[in-house]
Amino acid sequence: MTRNAAKVGVGFGTALAITISWAANKSILWVIVHGILGWVYVVYYLIRYYQTP
Repeated sequence: MTRNAAKVGVGFGTALAITISWAANKSILWVIVHGILGWVYVVYYLIRYYQTP
């Protein structure tokens, strides 16, 4: 059960990083880099660009 949850978390983090990267940069190269980094890029993006209303 724990292994399944970890795989889903990694997969979701990668998909989210790819989506954010494409929306922000429109570059396949950056999509690949951010897809490899996964959750690291998602957390970076939130810290760097997310602003509370």
